Amino acid sequence: MIPAYRLYGAAISLYTGKARAYLRYRNVPFVEEAGTPEIFERVGFRMIPVLHTPDDELVQDTTEIIDHLEARFPGPSIYPEGPAQRLMALLLEVHGDEWLVIPAMHYRWTYNLDFILEAFGKTVAPEANAREQREIGEKISAPFRGSLPFLGIDERTVPGIEAAYERLLLQLNEHFGRFEYLFGSRPSIGDYGLMGPLYAHNYRDPWSGDLMRRIAPNVARWVGSMNTPAPNTGRFLPGDEIPGTLVPILEGMFEESLPALFASFEANEKWLEANPEEAVLPRATGEHEFTIGGCRGSRKIRAYTQWMLQRPLEFHESLGGADRERVDRLLERIGGAELMQTEVRRPLARVDNRLVDPSRLT
Repeated sequence: MIPAYRLYGAAISLYTGKARAYLRYRNVPFVEEAGTPEIFERVGFRMIPVLHTPDDELVQDTTEIIDHLEARFPGPSIYPEGPAQRLMALLLEVHGDEWLVIPAMHYRWTYNLDFILEAFGKTVAPEANAREQREIGEKISAPFRGSLPFLGIDERTVPGIEAAYERLLLQLNEHFGRFEYLFGSRPSIGDYGLMGPLYAHNYRDPWSGDLMRRIAPNVARWVGSMNTPAPNTGRFLPGDEIPGTLVPILEGMFEESLPALFASFEANEKWLEANPEEAVLPRATGEHEFTIGGCRGSRKIRAYTQWMLQRPLEFHESLGGADRERVDRLLERIGGAELMQTEVRRPLARVDNRLVDPSRLT
C-alpha cells in the first residue's frame, strides 16, 4: 500500500485545480506529484490528474475522482440534497468543465504566452536553465496551443469569447459578493466545475488574474476560498433556494452553452451508426457551427460531453411528485425545459478510462 493518496497533476493544469480543491475541502491526506511514464502506462494514456489510492488503484477523470472520494470520506456532501440546487450544480459542473475551457484556453494562449511557455518548461524540467525551459515549453505545449481551433477559438469568435467571459465574471462577482459559494456556505459540485478554468488559467496566469482581480474581485476571493477551504464545513441554502443572483447565469447557460454541448448526443449517435463495429468513441465525433457572445464559429464536438450531461439528465429523470414539479417550474423560468427533455438513446459509459457504448462490449 502507498502511505497516502497521491494526486498526479500540475499547477498549470485546469482539471488538477478542480481535483486539488476538492481534496482540500474533504481533508483527504494527499501529496501532489508529477505523473510518471509507469503511471500513464497503467492509465492507458498521458492525462492528468490521476488519483493514486492507498490500495494502488488509479482513478482518472476529476468527476470520478470526486465521486470515488465522496463514497469513502465522511462529511458534508458537495451534492445538495435539494433537487433544484442539485440539478443546477450538476449543470454548472458541465458548464465549467466543457464550456469555460474555451475562454480559459483563449486567454492563456493569447495573453499569457511567455508565462505559460516558461511554466511548461519548469514543470517538465525543473533543473534545466531558463533558456532550456523555454525551448522545452515551446515543444511540449504545441498540442495545447494547437487545440484552439478544435475548441472553436479563432478570429471570428474571439470578440464573443471575451464578451461572454467578462459578462460571466461580472455576474459571478455580484453573486459572490453575497454568497461564499454557489448555493450557500458549502461548495457544491458546481463550484468545483467552475474552479478548474477559473483558477489554473484565469486566476493563476498573470494577465488573466489581473483582469479577474480588477473587474471581479469577489470571484478572485472565491478562488481563494476554494483553494484554502475550512474542511468539511458549511451549509447549502435552506428550502432548496436558487439565489436570484444565479438566475442570469443559469439563463445564459441554457441560451448559449448547453445547446452547443447537447449536440454531443446527436453527433455520438451518428458516429456509432457509421461505425457499427466500434465500441470505443474517439475524442471528437463531429463538428458544428456554434455561437458564443454573439459571434458565430465552428468547433469540434467532444464525445465525452455526453457522458457529463447524462448525469444531470439522469437525476432530472429520477425526480417525481412535488420535487419534479418544482424543478420543472424552475427550468421553464430559466429556459431549460426543452433541453432537459433530451432522450438518451445511446447511453455511454467510462470503462478503463475510455468512453464506450456499453452495449457493444463483449
